Amino acid sequence: MALDAKLEAALCLHRFGLGPRAGSIAAIATDPRGALIAEIQAADGGRINNPALLTSAEGARAAFRFRQEQRARRLVERAAREDSAEKRRDGAAPRAGEPAAATPASAAPKPGPGVPQQLYLEEASARIRAAVAAKIGFVERLVWFWSNHFCVSADKGNVRPICGAYEREAIRAHVLGRFGDMLLAAESHPAMLIYLDNARSIGPGSIAGMRQKRGLNENLAREILELHTLGVRTVYTQQDVTSFANVITGWTVVPPRQDSARAGEFQFNPRMHEPGTHSVIGKSYPEGGAEQGRAVLAALARHPATAKHVATKLARHFIADDPPEALVQRLARRFRDTDGNLRELAKALVTAPEAWDTTRVKLKRPSEWIIGALRAADTTPPEIGPIMQAQNLLGEPLWRPSAPKGFADESSPWLDGLSQRLDIANQLARRMPVEAEPRQMLEETLGPLASSETRQAVARAESRPQALALLFMAPEFQRR
Repeated sequence: MALDAKLEAALCLHRFGLGPRAGSIAAIATDPRGALIAEIQAADGGRINNPALLTSAEGARAAFRFRQEQRARRLVERAAREDSAEKRRDGAAPRAGEPAAATPASAAPKPGPGVPQQLYLEEASARIRAAVAAKIGFVERLVWFWSNHFCVSADKGNVRPICGAYEREAIRAHVLGRFGDMLLAAESHPAMLIYLDNARSIGPGSIAGMRQKRGLNENLAREILELHTLGVRTVYTQQDVTSFANVITGWTVVPPRQDSARAGEFQFNPRMHEPGTHSVIGKSYPEGGAEQGRAVLAALARHPATAKHVATKLARHFIADDPPEALVQRLARRFRDTDGNLRELAKALVTAPEAWDTTRVKLKRPSEWIIGALRAADTTPPEIGPIMQAQNLLGEPLWRPSAPKGFADESSPWLDGLSQRLDIANQLARRMPVEAEPRQMLEETLGPLASSETRQAVARAESRPQALALLFMAPEFQRR
């Protein structure tokens, strides 16, 4: 049975988008499915066109220069302290202009964020602004889904200054393209090679391996098979993991030397590569340098187990923790039939009848819920610090998952954070512009989804901030 037009539009914006903005429900009510398809058909879908943002290689070089400057400054300060201490021991008076003693740390001016953190925050700001400004937010949701699928962590090594660039270069550039292209872009990106230690992986029989006695690292190979393509405990063995790890030895990053124009870029180093033919998932791949690894990735991208794994994750993320098997099969078939065309996969998702079940039990992840509140008020905060802090408090720090599996797509891990959401809702409500009228906002953001209990709670609130907080905490607002 067809849904009421406004109900379907509201469901569309909450389930597939990032929540309604003023006028959104009315704008797409005539054809919600068509509006979703139009968004994924638009040119430059998912891109952030901001020339001020650095490439990952530029970011790596900038961070390296900053660290070098910091190191040089510390050495100068240490030498000055030691020289001053020696003079005091000898009873010599300090020369004119020379400090009599080191400035106490408590009196020193507090430094601002370093270059790596500045780059991280600039990328975070661009991401948040893109999400708030999106018409529906379906493509942004797809970016977030794939970025979590191929996650890296800003908490690892030198990833922080380049994790935002990684999302733009590996995920956004291919979010509506082919899965195989995104797979290659993600696994060969410096952020991923550093995060999962492949940049230091050396084949035991390679030139470097025989001379340095350094070992093979299987982290990237294992996560590609378990998490990024085939799925855990499917068609591969431990031998496949080891063999694939040998295949991608030599996939590394140009060292961050200040005088190198290519520092921070992907590099295939044949001296680190394990030579010879290798077998992965029953297929042999002859020696071919970096092409050997690309061939394995291409085969994995087309494997039926990959289609099933990706289809299941996509349906779980958008529809239900235990998605309908018919929907998973439909998505997997579309993935195989189109050679992993992600635009067609997204189209198959939003046109599937199972995707429009009005039962809304999926809890939005913290980031989606926070952005939904900002979109409801049609506001972008001038400072992203409070938004970042809110995500940290709710257990979803941006680009900082605790493990390569990424943040959970199921609802249950987020239930414990509902009490903290109330604190965040109150903070958000106090920061909303004065023209944000709660009952009008309820109609614009929930409309026919709002229950009578939610309407009464908002109407009976003792203040405008309390009414807004109650709206943001309403079950209808928190669920997809």
